[in-house]
Order: sequence, then structure tokens, then C-alpha cells
Amino acid sequence: MSAIVGTKSSLTWAVHLSLVAMVVLWLFPTVGLLVSSFRTTDQISTSGWWNSLSSSEQNLTLRTDAPDTQIEKDGLFIIEGNLFGEASDADISVWGTSSRSIDDYTPGDVAELKNGTTVTVAANGDYLMQSEVPMDGRRGQRVFVTAQTPPEFTLDNYRNVLLDKNNRQGMTKAFFNTLTVTIPATVIPVLVAAFAAYALAWMDFPGRALLVAAVVGLLVVPLQLALIPLLKLHNEIGIGKGYLGAWLAHTGFGLPLAIYLLRNYMVGLPRDIIENAKVDGATDFQIFVKIILPLSFPALASFAIFQFLWTWNDLLVALVFLIDSSGETTVMTKQIVELLGTRGGNWEILATSAFVSIAVPLGVFFAMQRYLVRGLLAGSVK
Repeated sequence: MSAIVGTKSSLTWAVHLSLVAMVVLWLFPTVGLLVSSFRTTDQISTSGWWNSLSSSEQNLTLRTDAPDTQIEKDGLFIIEGNLFGEASDADISVWGTSSRSIDDYTPGDVAELKNGTTVTVAANGDYLMQSEVPMDGRRGQRVFVTAQTPPEFTLDNYRNVLLDKNNRQGMTKAFFNTLTVTIPATVIPVLVAAFAAYALAWMDFPGRALLVAAVVGLLVVPLQLALIPLLKLHNEIGIGKGYLGAWLAHTGFGLPLAIYLLRNYMVGLPRDIIENAKVDGATDFQIFVKIILPLSFPALASFAIFQFLWTWNDLLVALVFLIDSSGETTVMTKQIVELLGTRGGNWEILATSAFVSIAVPLGVFFAMQRYLVRGLLAGSVK
């Protein structure tokens, strides 16, 4: 019965389950990255993002206020406050004054420090330090606590990455640098390939078949094979290290796929429309602009998606053609690599930077994904 026209295949459920599994596998790390970008360092290091809505037990190193805040009261010098800086819903279970013994005391116990100073810590983080002599030192006393902390979300990660006045992370500049590379590197090959594809599809000239074969052959040329010769050529003509060199490199590496994809699509367009336009006196350029381009929009959008995603996520071409010690042309992929090298412990900064880097490609994909399948399948069936 499965072979009868109009009946559903018995494997439909397997296809649906496979699609659901693929969606879940894709969403799981993406959602995790998004949630982690709003969490603090302590929460990321102590629990997974799937526990972000529940309380978690954390080992924290906190400090009391500095000695210059002490006051004298009833013959005693006192420093009091809250270890968390302000009222908190955290619940301290044990605490200590040494990293080797972080569970010596429970909330309410009195710990003896040097020079007769005592400190008491409550479950909510309130502390009281007392001494019969003035306390000295530049920094407050370290207190190691094990506390059950409530879930916390913050926008500070995005402020540090995108709005940092000192630009220490450099992601804002890297974001605009990436746009500067990606937009021209997407538009230029689309325009050039559209003209070439029309010529290979509808214009008769000697050697057309050889050109089509050459384009197909260039599809299998590895990117790494042409990097060094291309860089030498760019250096000889003076465009090696800059945006122009990167644009031309991305254009050259993207043209074979673009021409092949668009040519297959244009060949499948109705011949009658083009012949009628020629009979009416339209030139090849007019046919291309007024007929071919509007009808080829799905294929153009399909390749534009691929080219944009590839260029945005590229690191190799950026490292070769955008070598800049001052960081003026650093793109986001290179900046994230530098964050991994210099800020390997700042997981919240890395998660935020990574999500910022994928936000634009996600937006482009979802905005144009309806054209993706139409463009890829175009020309495959006669």
C-alpha cells in the first residue's frame, strides 16, 4: 500500500523523529550559550545552565569592608556589613577564615583572628568584626563561605562586551569590523556571479562549455591551496593586508559555487520568456536586469546566505589577509580566540561574546531561510 500514490509512507514517523532530534541537538547548545551569557561567573563555574532556574551551592571567597571603615563604639572598634555587599537571599551553611579550612564555623559562631580581633557571620551574610585595638591593613578580611544562592541573571556581561568604555574586550569594534568584511564580501560575489551565470546559461560564445567545466573543477580546489600564492599576489600589487584584500579573497573563493548555483537556476527558467523579450527588442542587459534577476531571487538569496555565514564565521582568511598588530581590523572570530587565550577563566565573557557572534547569522538565516531550499533545488529537476 505504501507504493500507491497519495498514501503516506510507513517511515514518515522515523523522518519526523529524525527532524525533531536534529532540532533538539541544534537548539541545546544554542540555548545553553544564551542562558550562560546572562549568568555570573560563580554560577557558571558551579552549575550547568540547565540548573539556572534553581538555587545552587557555591563556594565563594568574600571580603569584609576595609579597616578604614571601622568605628569606635563602647570602647570597641567595630566593622559591620554584609559579605554580599547588600541584602541577599543566600543561605550560608558553613564558613571559614582560611582557604584550607573553609568549613570551620557555622553561622553565628565566633572566629578568633590575630590581635584579638573576632568576627561573626550570620546565615544571610551579615558580619560583625570587633577588636579592642584599632584594626589595620588596606584590605578587608577574607571569608570563605559555602552558601545556597538563588538564581541570578545579569546584563553586566553584555555591558562589558558591548558598552565597555575602555573597550577592554574589543568586541564592539570587532563586531563592526566583521560587518565591514562580511557585507562587501557577500554582495560582490553575488553581483559578479549573476552576470557570469547569465552569460553561461543564455549567451552563445566559443568555449562556453569549457568555462562551465572549469567552474565545476574549481569547486574542489581547497581554500588552503591558494592562500599563499594569493597573498603573495596581493602583496606585490599593494593590497595584501587590508579590507580590500580580504574582500577579493572571499570573492575569489566564493565565485565557483555562486556561478554554478546561479547558472543551474537560470538554465531552468522558461526559454519562451527570454525569446519573447528578444523579439520585442530587449537587449541582453535589459533581459538580465528586468527578467532574470527578479526570477532568480531565490537562488541569489540562497547563495547570499551561504556566503554571509561562511564569511562571518571565517577565521583563516581573516588571519592571513587582515594581519594587524594594533587590532584595528580584528574580526570577531579572532577576538574570541584572543579572549580564550587571555581570559580563559571569564566564562561569562566568552559565552556572551560567542552568542553576540552568532546572533547576526541566526537573524540572517531565519529571515531568508524560505529561499534556501528553493534556491538549492533549483535546476536539479527538469
